[in-house]
Amino acid sequence: MTWQFTLSGLLIGALVGLTGMGGGSLLTPILVIFFGFEPTLAVGTDVLHGAVFKSFGAVRHRRLGTVHARLTFWMFLGSGPMSLLGVAVATWLKNHYGGAESIEAYAVGTALVFGGAGLVAKTFIQRGVQASDAPFLLERRDRLIAFAIGATCGFVVGLTSVGSGTFFGLIMVLVFPLTLPKIVGTDIFHAAALLWVAGFGHLAAGNVDLRTMAWLLTGSIPGVLITSQFTLKVPERALRLGLASVLMLSGVKLIDFPGADWAIAGGALVAGLSFAVWGLVARLGRRPRPETAT
Repeated sequence: MTWQFTLSGLLIGALVGLTGMGGGSLLTPILVIFFGFEPTLAVGTDVLHGAVFKSFGAVRHRRLGTVHARLTFWMFLGSGPMSLLGVAVATWLKNHYGGAESIEAYAVGTALVFGGAGLVAKTFIQRGVQASDAPFLLERRDRLIAFAIGATCGFVVGLTSVGSGTFFGLIMVLVFPLTLPKIVGTDIFHAAALLWVAGFGHLAAGNVDLRTMAWLLTGSIPGVLITSQFTLKVPERALRLGLASVLMLSGVKLIDFPGADWAIAGGALVAGLSFAVWGLVARLGRRPRPETAT
């Protein structure tokens, strides 16, 4: 089962290359639901794969000057150590509550639901985005907030692999006065650094399938390099909401509470109808109005 991993990696790489969205959150539920991985092994493989994968984007944004280095440093000061605590908790859960129905599965499922909701919020909330690229000098309050954000979200990333892009990006939009390119660049650069720390933590704990990760990279790296060159107009908002729906339904599947199958079916139906109505309204809105006779 190798080409399936390559195809999954290609899917994630293409998604990130076309839209800039963090498709990494999608990898953990794919490995658990479709390939039968134990949740902790899926999380560790996802995290280390994301570290390699996002490093390409991090280098590119650093060269473009779209990374706020001091903000990245203060977030990483909290997220790096706390991600290792998340790895330790995930490993402890694996050793004491292993199996497909483990507490780790519930933790990942809950994080996916919140991650999907965060992605919806991130799609529509733009109030903190600045129009000008004026220098943003961190004050003591800003440094403390950045450290607290890093510590909280870093623990979640180490435990579940979810949120390295969604949570940090959303909070930066709400809290810090940055332009959109600076938010994206800082988010990706910090995520790469954080995932390297958490990834090596999972590797040391034996939570990474290196063979699977290698096959995923053979698809994801070419996917992001090729599709990032496309200049086609992609309905980014629709794709973000589609990904958010998939993440939340995957989270419900992993939590597997009574009636989860009905909730998944209902959610899929609502999402499908919503996108159909949205597409119809958009199409009608693009129709040229008939000229009136004079």
